[in-house]
Amino acid sequence: MHTVAVLALDPVVAFDLSIPVEAFGRARLPGGSAAYDVRVCSVSGEVSAGAFTLRTPWGLDGLIGADTVVVPGQADVTVPVPGVALDALRSAAARGVRIASICVGAFALAEAGLLDGRRATTHWIGAGELARRHPLIEVDPDVLYVDEGPILTSAGAAAGLDLCLHMIRLDHGSAVAADSARLAVMPLERDGGQAQFIVHEPPAPDGASVQPLLCWLEDHLHLPLTLADIAERAALSSRTLNRRFREQTGTTPLQWLHRARLRRAQHLLETTAHPVERIAEQVGFTSPTTFRDRFKRVVGTSPARYRQAFRGGAPEPEPVGV
Repeated sequence: MHTVAVLALDPVVAFDLSIPVEAFGRARLPGGSAAYDVRVCSVSGEVSAGAFTLRTPWGLDGLIGADTVVVPGQADVTVPVPGVALDALRSAAARGVRIASICVGAFALAEAGLLDGRRATTHWIGAGELARRHPLIEVDPDVLYVDEGPILTSAGAAAGLDLCLHMIRLDHGSAVAADSARLAVMPLERDGGQAQFIVHEPPAPDGASVQPLLCWLEDHLHLPLTLADIAERAALSSRTLNRRFREQTGTTPLQWLHRARLRRAQHLLETTAHPVERIAEQVGFTSPTTFRDRFKRVVGTSPARYRQAFRGGAPEPEPVGV
């Protein structure tokens, strides 16, 4: 079983700590068995979490044998990370362990030297300070998370859940990740980045929420919907719909629709034996060629190779010229 060690550094942000514990701890494989063994670790066995004190069942020895190490944020990033914790992180990285941070947990990874020469993110409030302290890091303050292979970083706390779902998807496929997302009552993949949250916007007017529209779109992905169709459904002008959609999702209706279609296609590729042509039709593409091109551009591989990687079995033959 894949073991996840969550390293709580004093003083830990309780919300950050709970995200990987709950996301990985509640993930279930198709047969119902646990997908992960989760260990909560600390340097001394006791960690301040603000309103309460946390006793951890594991010390730094919990990182030994772990497949993934997650570092939640510290409530005060000016508090030095203990040298033994930094050494434990460096040792884990040297063993090829996947290491991720939640929110300002990126500061600990940076202090350990694990982010030098890499692209990384953190909460937008701390992005400037991270870049100032560690000029060798390419800090991107606009994204929800950054996947640099063995090292992953996320933005503010909620983005930590996006990152955990991303890792679950990498480990066990989109069906398991989608179940975890539903349990957390959030989309498997959010469009946009944390830039949409940096400037506080006034609250949307009553009735402006696009959530019912998103649910309707999810139920009608197979239809050849246009912006005019979506605006008519929302009883809004196309311009107003675009504005409200961007305010609440960080992207446009059509961009959101395209990503939702590809997420559904990934799920179908993993869980069914339907031909790619049929899946293309099921998710609203009138042309299998267009579907293959868009899938490869966004996902980075062809539908057939994606199915082989996440479902197993022999790959379908690629069409001539694709």
